Amino acid sequence: MTRSRLRTALAALAAVAGLAAGAAATSTAPALAEEGAPVSWSVAPADAAGPDGRVAVEHEIDPGAGVDEHFVVRNLGSEEVTFRLAAADGFTNDNGRFDILPSDQESVDSGTWITLPESVTVAPGGTVVVPFTIAVPDGAQPGDHAAGITASILSVTQGDGAGVGVESRVGFRVMTRVTGELTPAYAIRNVHADYRTSWNPLRPGGIDVVFDVVNEGNARLVIAGVLSIAGRNVAFPAEGETPQEILPGESRSVSLTVPRVWPLFAFPGEIGLSPTVISASGEPADVVATEVASSSTDVLVWAVPWPQLLVVAGLALIVLALLWRRGRSKRRLDAMLTEAREEGRRSMAGVGQG
Repeated sequence: MTRSRLRTALAALAAVAGLAAGAAATSTAPALAEEGAPVSWSVAPADAAGPDGRVAVEHEIDPGAGVDEHFVVRNLGSEEVTFRLAAADGFTNDNGRFDILPSDQESVDSGTWITLPESVTVAPGGTVVVPFTIAVPDGAQPGDHAAGITASILSVTQGDGAGVGVESRVGFRVMTRVTGELTPAYAIRNVHADYRTSWNPLRPGGIDVVFDVVNEGNARLVIAGVLSIAGRNVAFPAEGETPQEILPGESRSVSLTVPRVWPLFAFPGEIGLSPTVISASGEPADVVATEVASSSTDVLVWAVPWPQLLVVAGLALIVLALLWRRGRSKRRLDAMLTEAREEGRRSMAGVGQG
């Protein structure tokens, strides 16, 4: 991945993170209030004075050390609301978006390092700055650890004559990099490559390649690379697409398509991967990227030209049929000529005897 494209990808990642945070930071749901008025609220990182422009909290902390931080909860509704506050381990869901464990699942990693109040009450249209602490335990494993902080309310959805409680959460990401040896590592697994045949012999098919990128190290990675096959290069992510971030221990499925490829029996190819380790100092837009050693994985796609072979076979059968009919006609003609000559001889012989 070139440096210019790397900067573009990281800028896009930052922009997407901002959009994701903005989308997740405001929610509207009917709260459990006497009047049943809708409640809207937002949550964002802050300093002691208020919002500071960050969309996530990121720190590099030594084992046994801690950091004091803040976030704000803003009540956008018309009534006073008490929000439940919680921290939990983070992960990336199947859609590639950051999420945290639900309240009924117990955190075992950096979600347990965060100490914050159990709740906060915010006046209508008001904003409250909430302090919290990240305390990394002694013996914590070096590398990146993901967690999140949420402010939530319990809403009730009526259905089949009974009320069902639904927790609505709004929050932000808390990334902690524990100091020590950073060992980025990754692997490409579960590679599946197929040729998509077009049964119209006058139209080309396509090649589909699917594989998993597994983060086997202790640092979060942004993946980028190129599929080279059939004389074509397909970059991922494509121009304008969101870069994919993989947390330690997670994997991400990548699907690529090479259109308009004529079947030529076999296509050897290669998946080249050039991940990037990213980190932030905690300041807005202050992102540091470090490229990891590239690697490649061979790919082989069988592309038997069945439609074209069927056309060739059909033409061959037609030619054979025509040759057979021509040969048969020639044999019948020869037989008829032979019979005519024999008849002529017999006729001449009869005349001579007379």
